[in-house]
Amino acid sequence: MPELPEVETIKRQLANRIQGKRIQKIEIKLSNMIKARSVVFFKRQVIGTKIKGISRRGKLIIINLTNDYSLVIHLKLTGQLIYQGRNADLNNIKYNHLIYYFSDGSKLFHNDLRQFGYVKLVKTIELNKIPLLKNYGPEPLKKAFTLKKFNQLLESRPRPKIKPLLMDQGFIAGIGNIYAQEICWCSRVLPDRIINSLSQSEIKKIYACLIKILKRAIKDKGTSDRDYIDARGQLGKYAAKLKVYGRKNKKCRRCRQSIKKIALAGRGTCYCPGCQK
Repeated sequence: MPELPEVETIKRQLANRIQGKRIQKIEIKLSNMIKARSVVFFKRQVIGTKIKGISRRGKLIIINLTNDYSLVIHLKLTGQLIYQGRNADLNNIKYNHLIYYFSDGSKLFHNDLRQFGYVKLVKTIELNKIPLLKNYGPEPLKKAFTLKKFNQLLESRPRPKIKPLLMDQGFIAGIGNIYAQEICWCSRVLPDRIINSLSQSEIKKIYACLIKILKRAIKDKGTSDRDYIDARGQLGKYAAKLKVYGRKNKKCRRCRQSIKKIALAGRGTCYCPGCQK
């Protein structure tokens, strides 16, 4: 599933390409992707409007329209948002279940191989009432997310294990399985450490690694582990920099011991038994 760096990458790219454009037509090939009163209502509210702004909350992309409605897009496991100019080669775009046609001839494709993703039509003023948005934790790259704030969050949840807690969207928004593993490796902390067993020094390292890894992954346009591509249809480059995720039985890039893999909270989790304690 695309995590914060991947969704942020797509959000930034789309903001540079579709903001201010008018939606002239919508082609819906899979109605199950639409979460609205009806497909007819969805089209009626969206067609003819302009893109007012684009933002991200956790793993969601929010597209604000000029008629005071917003599109809330969740890519789930295999969703993609790909922008193409007026001369788009449709043969290169697969599983294009939803297509937005702009008045200048450009297009936005919402593709989804496994069809778990969706787009929800919501009145902009009611966005914060959506349970998923309402229940998200703080954004880790906002200025308000300080080391002090991170400490306070950990103090409120002393019993969980660190890696599953980092993935808890109600605790912090946007971190998933890939980056939670990388953060634990970077900070030299075992992914199954209980929160109240962490020293202040370890907490400081986790915080620093969290910020550093997310920023670097955004700079590299995310991690293309399986189906993820950015809004330009290109692979993210951060996969080459992964230190532990997907590296079972390979040598640790830091201490050269063999990477191990366990199941933790139902998710495969790689770690180094040599330098993570």
